Order: sequence, then structure tokens, then C-alpha cells
Amino acid sequence: MSYQVLARKWRPRTFGQIVGQAHVVRALSNALDNDRLHHAYLFTGTRGIGKTTLARIFAKSLNCEHGVGSTPCGVCGACREIDEGRFVDLLEVDAASRTKVDQTRELLENVPYAPVRGRYKVYLIDEVHMFSDSSFNALLKTLEEPPPHVKFLLATTDPQKLPVTVLSRCLQFNLKRLTPEQIQRQLEHILTEESIGSEPGALVQLARAADGSMRDALSLLDQAIAYGNGRVREDEVRALLGNAAHDRVYDLLAHLAAGDGAALLQQVAAAAELAPDFAGLLRELLAVLHRIALEQIVPGAAHEGVADRGRIRDLAGRLAPEDAQLYYQIGLMGQRDLPLAPDPRSGFEMVLLRMLAFRPGEASDATEAPQVPRAVAGTAPKVSPAPETARSAPAPPAGSVAQQAPEPSDAVDASSKPGPPRAQPGLSDWHAVTAALGLRGFSAQLAENCVVDAWDGQVLKLRLDPSREQLRVGSAEQRLKQALEAHLGQPLKLDILCRPAQAETPAQRTQRLRGERQGAAEREIEADPFVDALRERLDARVLPGTARPLEAGTTPSGPGRRDEGPA
Repeated sequence: MSYQVLARKWRPRTFGQIVGQAHVVRALSNALDNDRLHHAYLFTGTRGIGKTTLARIFAKSLNCEHGVGSTPCGVCGACREIDEGRFVDLLEVDAASRTKVDQTRELLENVPYAPVRGRYKVYLIDEVHMFSDSSFNALLKTLEEPPPHVKFLLATTDPQKLPVTVLSRCLQFNLKRLTPEQIQRQLEHILTEESIGSEPGALVQLARAADGSMRDALSLLDQAIAYGNGRVREDEVRALLGNAAHDRVYDLLAHLAAGDGAALLQQVAAAAELAPDFAGLLRELLAVLHRIALEQIVPGAAHEGVADRGRIRDLAGRLAPEDAQLYYQIGLMGQRDLPLAPDPRSGFEMVLLRMLAFRPGEASDATEAPQVPRAVAGTAPKVSPAPETARSAPAPPAGSVAQQAPEPSDAVDASSKPGPPRAQPGLSDWHAVTAALGLRGFSAQLAENCVVDAWDGQVLKLRLDPSREQLRVGSAEQRLKQALEAHLGQPLKLDILCRPAQAETPAQRTQRLRGERQGAAEREIEADPFVDALRERLDARVLPGTARPLEAGTTPSGPGRRDEGPA
């Protein structure tokens, strides 16, 4: 007998063998056991996660000679014929090869006729999104009201391409991508049953390379077994997948932590000799940074299923948390830019050099060279104490710097030691209160789009801008209530009403002030003598919308410069 590939040999035959799709299996099993069957089902999800397999098991459950149920016997004639792909009443159709409307009509001509052998005639249409519009139109009426002996099982990797008229006629089940841990456990089980030796690190590599697809994982496993002559070893799998250079990720991060640019480039050159996939190497770098960040914030969280735990702990201690977060952000942006680089190696090197160049600088002596500006989104610079001369320097010109709202008198550093009791502030200045609460995300947006309607010392009534009603989620309201109670030093009841407010909300005020600053900046640019000279001599012009006001705390970088780009 010829060899049968693992993807076919280990294709699940029952619902209990399906990996990672418990939410779909439960719904289908309950429908079968309780005789609550729909006439059309749609299975969606990426490749190799079990869409067609689930449809075949469902067809087997419908036509098992021992009755309809979620546990087909697997030994009767109908079950065996479905498993072998020769059951006459299971019509498997590849929509990619039957896109013409005439072919669809021909397929549906036999719908009214009773099944030949089974209880139900089942139409399994794979990659149904490949049908043409005319084919979908021909399918619609039959799909909505088929005869009682017909069931439609549709599968697709791209449900967005299906007309809503089709989607509304089906029960839709979204299958999940499998996690590397789920794939690794299944590979371990298969290798144990096949009596094939393996190393855990090799299975980790295969599970990651499968990218959520069990079929891809089994195909790679077949390849690894052949490459290793009957064994699955980690070093051989790395060589097979082109990941031999990935072991150098830890060394790269160690050189980044030390700020050693020369050693960093030497390590890249050594990795290049192994002809790596630099895009894959960057993904591996990001994966290690993710585990380092987990170890730093939640010690122990990154250990499950992770090899080289000691190296993760070591790097977590050597890298500052803000460095790890910054490197991760730069790496994410580098993934987008890597295809645009002249060659993959130079693009990868530039990502590492950005990490090194924009590394947060520590406070330094006045004689030390200035640090590279930290112009990366999501990072906050560590500002050294300003010299006395800087404190006494005049403020930037009016209109070019955002005016800062005065800090509320009660906004103290949370790390400071508690002082003697003092009177808590009220809520009359809601703009100042929202700035002092220190909220983020939805709760901050919720507060900024409200105004105080009434406050009797126990119940606080807020009016929310009706156009921002979507901000009213339970978690945001709860965080706002907790922040207000901490601010006031007393419990309160929070009542938010979606009604138009007479007063200006903090968000509306911010928008108005931003518009005023923008207008002032544009007028100042238009009146600038340097800009005027450029117009006269070079026929230059200011592009609309490009002028931006300076934020507070920044200064123009040169004579005549009134704007430094987006705020």
C-alpha cells in the first residue's frame, strides 16, 4: 500500500477529534442531538483549520445508518463511503472551477429529487466566494427554501466576498486560527502514535511556522520527518525552515541592551552567512521582545511553552522596560518598511540601527554629547533638570505655542507621601477635574464628552453629548466613577444622561482651542517675512493645512521657523 500523508491519515473522523474549534462543535452537536437542523450552514476561516472536515463529519452525522446524531458510528456503509469520498448523496463542489451560471444551474437541477442512498442529499460547496454574481443569484432561491431532504454546507476563506443575501440565508460559524500550543500538542500526539522520535524545540518551530493551520503543520511535519530520516530534531527543523539564524536573536538583543553598535552589525553579518529570511528573523525578534515584556510586567507569564527561559529572564533584567516597548514598536514599523528596502539585509540593519539611535537617553552631564531625539510614538522622554538660564528664558511668541490649562490645585504626585487632611475640591470646574483624574482610553473620552448637570454631594448627574453615546460602556463608567471617588475622597452615585448640554464639554473646548491655535499659526506663517521673501523670490507658496502650532515646551529650530510639523 502506498504511503498516506499525515494530513490525510490524521484528518478527524468525528467531532471529538477536531482541534481548537469547540465553539462550533458544541453548536453542531446540540443541533444534531436535538433535531434543530438548519437547511444551510456557512463555515468561514483561514486555510487548514477544519472547514471542509467539519462539513464532512456533519454530512456523516446526518446520514449514518444508525440515525441522526453527533456521534456517527464510522463503520456503516454511509460513514465509510463519506470518509472515502464516494458517497453518492454527498456532492462536493469546488466553486473555483464552477464559476459559470450554467454550471450552477446544472448543479441545482437535481435538488428536487430524493437522495439515492442516504437520509439527506448534502451539497458541500468549497471556496463558495469564487462563485460569480450570476451563480449566486441562481443559488439564492434554492438556498432559502430547499426541499426538506437537502442540506447546503458552504465553506470559504473570504466571507467578505459573499453577498449579504447569501449570508442572511445561512447559519454562519467562524472557525478560529489554531494557537501554536494547540498545534504542538497535536503534533506530539501524532508522533507518539506513529512511534517517531522528536525534540520539543523542533515541534515549537513547526507549530509557529504553521501560522495557525493544522494542515500546514502536518505537511511541514511530513517534510521534517523525511529531512531527518525518521526523526524530528530541532537543529534540522531550523535548517529546513530557514530559521538557523534565529538563535542569534538573543545575541542581537544582548548587543542592543549594551548599546554596542559594532557588535550588533557583526552579528547581522554572521547571520547573513546562513542566508536567513530577514522578514522571519524580524518576526522572531518581535516574538522574543514580547516574551521579555511579559516577563518584565508579569514575571512567569512568558514561561509556559517557551524554550530558553533562562535567556528570556536574563534579557528581561538587562533591558529597561521602556527600551523593550520602544524596540517592539520600531520593529512593528520596520515590518511594514522592510519590503521597500533596497535589500532585506540592509532593511533589517536599519531597523536595528533605529532601535539603537532612538534608545532613551539617561540624564547626562553638560559636557556629554546630546542624545538623539526620541521621536518615536508612544515614548515619553526622560527630561533632565533644566539649567537656570533656560528657566528664565522668554516664552515663545504668542499664537505659536499651545496655551496650557492651569494645573488644578489638588493634582499631586501619587508617589508623594500623604499629608494632613485637607478640603476636597468640588466639581464646578469640570474641565480641570477631567484633566486631574488621569483617565485613559474610553473612560477618559467619556469624561471629556460630558458636563456636570447636577451634584448634591451624593449623586453626580452628567450630561453626555448624544453623538458620543457609544462611549457608554460599563467598564468606562465604572472607571470614571472610581476616579471621581478617589478625587473627591468620598463615595458617590454616578448617573449619566445622553442629552444635549448647554455648556461646552472638555472635548469641545479642546477642539475649539486647537482650531484657534491652528488659525493663529496659519496667520503667523502668512505674515512671516521669511515666508514672504520666499514667495517673492521663488514663487513659493504655503500648502494649505501644512502649518501646525507648536506644542507647549518646544521652541522653533531656527530663525523664521514658526512651525515644526504636526503637533
